Amino acid sequence: MTRTASAAFWLAGLAGPALAAPCTAPVPPPAEARPVKPALPDKPACLEAKGGCPGWEAYSYNDAIKAYNAQAQAFRPLAEAYLQRLNAYVKASGDYAQCEVKAMQP
Repeated sequence: MTRTASAAFWLAGLAGPALAAPCTAPVPPPAEARPVKPALPDKPACLEAKGGCPGWEAYSYNDAIKAYNAQAQAFRPLAEAYLQRLNAYVKASGDYAQCEVKAMQP
């Protein structure tokens, strides 16, 4: 092989990986998309007392628990969807890392 042909072959080898498609870094789901878990209502102190709660306080707490349960039920599919996006990001991160490793190999 001539010196010019050898140099051309060597340069073609360097240009090969550079011509490959670049690895695309994954983008995590935005933090704003993370759903907020509803807060459990505070138990009234009278709930633990020997005499119990007056009717109005017991009914108020019961209503607060019902509202919490409704919020928790609405929260669940939002949390599952966010979890799926996080898992997709984790998978894409692994794929990106493997792409970078392959791009670095001669």
